[in-house]
Amino acid sequence: MKRGMIYGISALLLAASLSISCKKDNNNNGDMLTLSGSASGANEVPAVATNATGNVSGTYDRQTNMLPYNITWTGLSGNATVAHFHGPALPGESASPVITLAIVSPNANGSASGSATLTDAQESDLLAGKWYFNVHTAAHPNGEIRAQVAANGTSGSSGGGGGY
Repeated sequence: MKRGMIYGISALLLAASLSISCKKDNNNNGDMLTLSGSASGANEVPAVATNATGNVSGTYDRQTNMLPYNITWTGLSGNATVAHFHGPALPGESASPVITLAIVSPNANGSASGSATLTDAQESDLLAGKWYFNVHTAAHPNGEIRAQVAANGTSGSSGGGGGY
């Protein structure tokens, strides 16, 4: 009798410790999301007259909160001075920088890449389509190009909004 009770309690404690130790659910469906976004001057607020364009690609792992990213751009009016992810903001809205991006090539045709670990609040904003990236230049210190970031079909779409 005592042995059965000990086994039962042990099983309950093991089950409880396993459920507590999981950061998020262990369902791997939908844990890896693809990031995308196309940047232009028309997406900045106010819109910027430029032929520059850019793209963001990457993945987001909902289990580890890791966000590796790669951003490329072409045709800026000058060298890139800084690039950021901003949020939370929908198209047409502005927000403060969330992450300063590691610029690999600061030229008019350049790139930024790296990775970041997001907080749960940042994850919520990203998945709700409330993040954008922009690239700044000396001629356009608030941002020359901008793109809303979409995570695997979330509501992010290219749209207006200013940067910092």
